[in-house]
Amino acid sequence: MTDLPPPQRLRGLDLLRAAAILLVLMSHYTGFVSGQPTFGVVGKVGWAGVDLFFVLSGYLIGNQLLGPAARGEDLSLKAFFMRRLLRTLPNYYVVLAVYWLFPGAPLGGSSMADPWRFLTFTQNFGLAYGQTFTHSWSLCVEEQFYLLLPLAVLALARIGFPVRLAWGVLVGGIVAGMATRAAAFALYKHDAFAAEVYYSSFCRADELLPGVAIALLKNCHPQAFARLLRHANALCAAGLLAAVGILTCIHLDWPGTLVTSTFGFSLLALSFGLLACAALAPSCILNRLDVPGASQLALWSYAVYLVHKPVFMALRPQLARLHIDGNAPLTVCAVMAAGIGGGWVLYRCVETPFMRLRARWSAAHAAKNAFHRTARAA
Repeated sequence: MTDLPPPQRLRGLDLLRAAAILLVLMSHYTGFVSGQPTFGVVGKVGWAGVDLFFVLSGYLIGNQLLGPAARGEDLSLKAFFMRRLLRTLPNYYVVLAVYWLFPGAPLGGSSMADPWRFLTFTQNFGLAYGQTFTHSWSLCVEEQFYLLLPLAVLALARIGFPVRLAWGVLVGGIVAGMATRAAAFALYKHDAFAAEVYYSSFCRADELLPGVAIALLKNCHPQAFARLLRHANALCAAGLLAAVGILTCIHLDWPGTLVTSTFGFSLLALSFGLLACAALAPSCILNRLDVPGASQLALWSYAVYLVHKPVFMALRPQLARLHIDGNAPLTVCAVMAAGIGGGWVLYRCVETPFMRLRARWSAAHAAKNAFHRTARAA
């Protein structure tokens, strides 16, 4: 759930990010507010919004790391991790503090993991449905990925960054994810869906790799990448059709068979990868669609993701107490607006100041590095 620096923002990527958070909102509204199929089948497969976030994050982070590696530049782990921490931690810790300060509030769940697990982003291991702050599982997957990917890129850079080996590692990671899900299904059957598959980093981290593949193609095969983007609208159509088809199969069957459990997440991520790749072409239809509010929602998406569920959980008992129908259009709009509004407050009050701090730190760090390079050259 990362963002591009403002000068590089593409309308197509913002549109995909806005679609991702809307899918999550609809899924959680159905599950935690109305308890009914308020948004039809779209709400039932709204969990796929997280998968789309994974692919987008894989590309955005992969591009930050693979760009310098492909150019033969030194990779500064200090700069990378400082930027990541200033981006992700402030919002997360503020919401986590709310959960800790109000343990008996309706926004809580059946139980809560130990504090050290939340502080280290490891609470997704063994997480069960219905526990407190369960939607933080995806942040765990991403934070763990943010730790491993730069180390992998650095290791490859130390041996001259062999591109074929990089592709081999990437494909191997996707295969490993599928194999892990297959093993979990074989061992646990349907009981594996939450703790052993859905929330597990071992079973879900491979969904970030299609995004990394786009970054690898862009930075290490620029001519092939440029040729591919000439067919952006065809890519977009193929990705959309594939995503709809895969989600239909998963909706009808999940988690009924070994085949669906093994390949479903990976195929969905690959279809979203086609959409993300298409969105990088200015000529793509996604970059020509001007959807009101999409860019703003994309900008707030990380904060909205963190805040919307506790807002939903807090409002649900009030709706029941007042006998308000959770499926009524005005109720749906009001509750969804409250979830988005809460995210906007977090974005303005917490995320924005820290992003400004990150911009100042990045500028100072870049100036310092430029000075040292000039001094060495002299």
